[in-house]
Amino acid sequence: MTAATAALARTVAVARYLAADVGRSQRFLLPVVVHGAVLAVLFGGDPGPPPGPWAVSALAVYPGAAWLAVVVANAEAPEQRSVTVAAAGGPARVAAATLLVALAGGLVLAALSVLVPAALSRYPYPPAVLLPGALAHVACAAAGTAVGLLVARPVVARIGWSFCLATAVVMATAVQPWLPPVGSAVDALVSGRLPVAEAVLGVALAAAAAVLSWASEVRKA
Repeated sequence: MTAATAALARTVAVARYLAADVGRSQRFLLPVVVHGAVLAVLFGGDPGPPPGPWAVSALAVYPGAAWLAVVVANAEAPEQRSVTVAAAGGPARVAAATLLVALAGGLVLAALSVLVPAALSRYPYPPAVLLPGALAHVACAAAGTAVGLLVARPVVARIGWSFCLATAVVMATAVQPWLPPVGSAVDALVSGRLPVAEAVLGVALAAAAAVLSWASEVRKA
């Protein structure tokens, strides 16, 4: 096994540990249930043909993914996180694992938003419609993950401030159709353009947020 493979395996192991910790805490349930309720209201009646309803569900994924990222990043108490960092071999692996788990949670919300109406709606959802819908939801999920990681521990220590800051950032950025990646992804979805650049930018922002989280932990160590 090469050093890179061993490092990747160790990061995945830390991610599995964090995911199990989040699962045991059940703190992920509230954002998932809230998002499910939004989807039930949005697609429970006659939302109309795609991609129109997806503009709303993509915007709903944005705060949901941010909420999940805050939950993941704050799953451990500071003392417990110190033990995890030591066992993982440094804060870089913990930051990467936190990114993986948080991003996976956001992508689950995105997948539900895309697949539930495609499976249950009476309107057709051909691949030409599914692809831009999926990309727009990925962009919003990744952007939400970035926001959540930026306002959670170790960057922001108090959970109350985390939610206040996340709410402020989401509300300020979600309603600007020209602002990438969220606003422009939704605008691309409505206008029929593939939001590939927005999806890539969202993932890049999430990775950058993980790097800033790592740097913050190193500085405080």
